[in-house]
Amino acid sequence: MQAHRKPVETPKETGPTKRYVFVLLERFSMLSFASAVECLRIANRMAGRNAYSWSLLGEEGENVTCSAGTTFAVDGDLGDLQRDDTILVCSGVNVQGATSKKMLAWLRREARKGVTVGGLCTASYVLAKAGLLDGKRATIHWENIDSFAEEFEEVTLTKSVFVIDNNRLSTAGGTSSIDLMLKLIANDLGEELANAVADQLIYSSIRTDQDTQRLSIPTRIGVRHPKLSMVVQMMEANIEEPISPSVLAQDVGMSTRQLERLFRRYLNRSPKRYYMELRLQKARNLLMQTDMSVINVALACGFASPSHFSKCYRSHYNTTPYRERGSKSESL
Repeated sequence: MQAHRKPVETPKETGPTKRYVFVLLERFSMLSFASAVECLRIANRMAGRNAYSWSLLGEEGENVTCSAGTTFAVDGDLGDLQRDDTILVCSGVNVQGATSKKMLAWLRREARKGVTVGGLCTASYVLAKAGLLDGKRATIHWENIDSFAEEFEEVTLTKSVFVIDNNRLSTAGGTSSIDLMLKLIANDLGEELANAVADQLIYSSIRTDQDTQRLSIPTRIGVRHPKLSMVVQMMEANIEEPISPSVLAQDVGMSTRQLERLFRRYLNRSPKRYYMELRLQKARNLLMQTDMSVINVALACGFASPSHFSKCYRSHYNTTPYRERGSKSESL
């Protein structure tokens, strides 16, 4: 006999409708946006009433194209909102180029009213640029963490999948929008209804703001060796001032030769080479996502001189940091 799921018991009376205003920036992430909207739609269905409504806004009220190439018609331009509304800015690649002075001024004005403001995927950059995250905790997609940390020192950046700091919301992108919305729905309508929404989404592993967005180091490198994971973690935490292989080996109770063999066996490269690739990857992120000078990028990634940085960069990426910076607008 087939078991039937007990329906969610919801109040019969009609409660207030909470409105979300999605602000779409050019080349926004459709996954982050759609995940959030679907949670609201399903919550209405499971609650048996319109607990939520939403609208789409874009600058000048013009159509906005997401990063997948699909164009969305919006409901209007950036206008006056009610204090009880919640703004969710949606962005994706090249968020810097998609952030205008008009957008920043509008966000500041609405925030002064006490409106809750959030950013999905890379949109924490927009909120930070508007000064709305000063002294607050936030998160952003892991690819943008390095550049964000360099530019916004006054923001306490975390690696969580989402962050709620009073009336400021932020997510790391992708499906983390689901986790944020399920938390907000639970706050509004209860845990049972939020779980029912998750069931409808076939979303079986709901994450909290204590969960981090990236896979664990053993999962990422495909190796479950505790000492190797510890060394990689130390490398990732010390990009600006690299630690010598001998010190790394000593810190995990190994000889330098043993560490060398460990890296060769599992990662097919030397510790020095692996460390260099980590530093160059961060350098590339900074070159592509910030306006930092090449010299400052070099220093931030542990290179003592621009010439050495340029030589290493060319060897790994087959181009120079200066040419990479020049191709920034094309690649984004």
